[in-house]
Amino acid sequence: MEESSNQLKRKKNTSRMKQIILTLRKYDLLHGFTPQKLYGLLEDLGPTYVKMGQILSMRQDMLPKAYCDELAKLRSNVRPLSFEEICTVLEEEYGCCYKEKFASIDETPLGSASIAQVHMAKLVDGSDIVLKIQRPHIQEIMAKDIVILKRVISIVQIVRPIGRVMDLKAVIDEIWSAAQEEMDFLIESEHMEQFAQRNDGIAYITYPKVYRALTTKHVLVMERINGIPIDHVEQLEKMGYNMNEIGRKLAENYVKQILDDAFFHADPHPGNIWILNGKIVWLDFGMMGKLTGRDKEILRSVVTAIVNHDIYQLKSTFLTLGTVKEVIDHAQLYTDIEEILCRYGNLELGNMNLSIAFQEFMQLAHKHHILLPHSVTMLGRGVMTIEGVLRFCAPDINLLQILATYMSHKFIQNLDWNKELKRAGKGAYTVFKKVVAIPGQLSDLLQMAVKGQTKFNIEISGSEAPLKRIDSMVNRIIAAIIIAALVTGSSLLCLTEIRPMVGDIPLLAMLGYIFSGIIGLILLFFIVRKKKK
Repeated sequence: MEESSNQLKRKKNTSRMKQIILTLRKYDLLHGFTPQKLYGLLEDLGPTYVKMGQILSMRQDMLPKAYCDELAKLRSNVRPLSFEEICTVLEEEYGCCYKEKFASIDETPLGSASIAQVHMAKLVDGSDIVLKIQRPHIQEIMAKDIVILKRVISIVQIVRPIGRVMDLKAVIDEIWSAAQEEMDFLIESEHMEQFAQRNDGIAYITYPKVYRALTTKHVLVMERINGIPIDHVEQLEKMGYNMNEIGRKLAENYVKQILDDAFFHADPHPGNIWILNGKIVWLDFGMMGKLTGRDKEILRSVVTAIVNHDIYQLKSTFLTLGTVKEVIDHAQLYTDIEEILCRYGNLELGNMNLSIAFQEFMQLAHKHHILLPHSVTMLGRGVMTIEGVLRFCAPDINLLQILATYMSHKFIQNLDWNKELKRAGKGAYTVFKKVVAIPGQLSDLLQMAVKGQTKFNIEISGSEAPLKRIDSMVNRIIAAIIIAALVTGSSLLCLTEIRPMVGDIPLLAMLGYIFSGIIGLILLFFIVRKKKK
């Protein structure tokens, strides 16, 4: 039974692979690649690839602006489902005709994205609502794509291994985990209620109310809020809005979400931020980031170190933040951090770009084999997205400046002089004890030296790479010696008539030639791959 189930899965995956290949052929990428082709290709490939396109649309560091602008359409302009399909989903979820639950549903969708589609509707009591309806079989389709992507990654790793820090399978697992959470609208409804609790009482922030009684895993029912997307700058300015004021309030609220709430919107693109009656409306709570108390403290330390240009503090915090995968070259890491901070050293805080700084530190983590946690990478994506919104809507507002100001105000508000004095006293006492102990420690060290008991452990920084090269070279020499021995031995065997024979060549000699050929090809493969790196 289990075997037949596995065979069925393999057949489905094979069918999906054929579908992907046919789609790639349709767009004839070998004869030109344009933003429009990429948009159409991802849309046709389905929700998994649409989701990737949405992420890529926010990465102008990876793609030209024309491509990012075209892919931005994937956020809300994905090919919509027919109204008949929508009705089928509703009837499956509620077990009855949708007209028993809703007075009316607008057949034209407000927006259509990779996972769900949004329609305006009315409840039986006349309340205006919005329905977020999940695409049918979306989880099954994405699960197939994830399996295929993992197989492709395995092949890529064999042909050209990627650094141990860049665990692509782990990245795909994270995307799949986030997508599964996003596909459960009961979780999103909980996110909406948590966000409402944490932002209750902020006059300039609002959000839609969720109707929990009508919400299911695949249908989300929420209050309809009519507003204007934040990137419709000309329309908002004609209505009398000050975009700098809106930008500053948006930045302050996002900083509060990160530092105070530790619960932040992880997909703050313009389609999810509207303006209504002077208030900022937050929408779509499918992707929310969460930070631990430790994450918040580390983030504060990072910002403080950048602002104060404290290289040592930033290096220590950087190592604390991630998981070290290999031996760290501390001198080189210190130099690299110093180089980054020097580039920002002559800039005013208001001119610093937090997104670029974050990207540089991500590259630094990759270089030094430091694996950053998922919460940090999600925060980075959110920060880069919100900075992109601010750059377009309110270019005079700088997120890092607001972050630093917010932290300094919070520090003053939360400062407890009694605790600080106690901490200073404990620190002074600890230092005094260590100073008093120094003469005794020196005496012990001298006595051990006289008796010949002193040992020194020396680590030569940067010695690992040359040793690896020597080890690789020795392995190649050994392989070459084995090949030479096999060829020589096989040639000598050819002069004999040892049976069994393959033609006029003894079988043992034939096997020797085959093994030497295989080892030779493997050796050649690694030599060529090394040159390409």
